[in-house]
Amino acid sequence: MTLGRSRRARHLAALGAGVLISVAAAAPASATTPTVSCTSARAGLATKLKNDITTALANRKGTISVGLYDRSTKTTCTFRPATAYDSASVVKVTVLATLLWDAQKTGRSLTSDENSLAKAMITQSDNAATSKLWKQLGLTKIKGFLAAANMTRTTPGADGYWGLTQINVTDEQRLLKLITAHNTVLTDGSRTYIRKLMSQVVSSQRWGTPYGAPSTVSVHVKNGWLERATYGWRVHSVGTFKGGGHDYMITVLTRGNSTMSYGISTIQGVAKVIHRDLAASTA
Repeated sequence: MTLGRSRRARHLAALGAGVLISVAAAAPASATTPTVSCTSARAGLATKLKNDITTALANRKGTISVGLYDRSTKTTCTFRPATAYDSASVVKVTVLATLLWDAQKTGRSLTSDENSLAKAMITQSDNAATSKLWKQLGLTKIKGFLAAANMTRTTPGADGYWGLTQINVTDEQRLLKLITAHNTVLTDGSRTYIRKLMSQVVSSQRWGTPYGAPSTVSVHVKNGWLERATYGWRVHSVGTFKGGGHDYMITVLTRGNSTMSYGISTIQGVAKVIHRDLAASTA
């Protein structure tokens, strides 16, 4: 029997828990061999990061994209920043930002129900809560936030399939910058709220970009994972970190992983060297 639209939407929206989906996937990245690109105001740091990230990526299977930005040292690293990926649960940060951005327009606070849904969505990666908020907001508001945030290459999933939103490193890094510094898109209160929930993610979901972060650094994270019939597991992690003389954010997006664990290992290999090199560069 063919699933009804609403039931089918719920089925396909259950993407944070690694459900196998057979919808056609996005095309793989170009055959051109990419290289890690880094710049920094701190002497020697760009070269160190470029070499260490390149080494961490060596011999890792699948498609991988990386973004790093550290305000304190004006350091930026990118690797395949424009490659598009199915978002899985990483899109939940965008959903929360959209909810807050929309509420700001009328100066209202979130309702108790919205607060409960937002907390479940971020801290537990609850899919049902995400689906409710996605439906409440609608594509017009979601696209409105993406335009305001200059996330021009992020395409929301259609028909309620939020986990099939197309994301990339460039836009995810733009979002992380918005939630970590004063700006005209999100109020200071909204930014604090987002970071608070990202700091309260349950321990079993705090893998990925936080791996190797110094104990003196505050950690805010959101991960996503999804298995599909083509290109294997999508495993992603976005995180912001502050302390030890640094204020930085990391995005690592992957697909073509044989298992979820393999994708996590790839992300953590990259995160470990980034945290290590930034900590070592502290004046």
